[in-house]
Amino acid sequence: MPERVITPLIMIALLLGTLLALRSIHSTSVTPVPVSSVAALVPDMVPLVTGDEPITEIFSKAGCAVCHTVPGIPGADGRVGPPLLLGTTGPARLADPSYRGHAQTVHDYVTESVIEPGVFIVPGYPANTMPIWYGTKLSALALEKIASYLERQGVTAAQ
Repeated sequence: MPERVITPLIMIALLLGTLLALRSIHSTSVTPVPVSSVAALVPDMVPLVTGDEPITEIFSKAGCAVCHTVPGIPGADGRVGPPLLLGTTGPARLADPSYRGHAQTVHDYVTESVIEPGVFIVPGYPANTMPIWYGTKLSALALEKIASYLERQGVTAAQ
């Protein structure tokens, strides 16, 4: 089967698994979903993201929407990982006494969080959930675009 057919099928399967897991949540607040409730991602399920894609496609192909809420990305309302409102939450994470990374900026924090996800675990979310191989599935350009996008996202009055 051509990759154009396989990739959408994988994304549909991931989204259906997430939707089934989220169906049991009665509150509209951001509540982490137990990791065991979401289909496990394996490297072969995520295609290489080159960075030449539009930003919405980068997040979709990378699978970010399965676990995270990402403002401005259709369907990105996952609850396994924290909402990616790094324009608002990033500075507080960098200042958190339990942060042990080396990033000095929110942009660098995003990059570090993808490449070394265990450096800082957002309180209230499970450890060892973000796949450690994600950095190998994103080109440098894709990771740069993700970091640039996320460092500008924050909580608005409408959220």
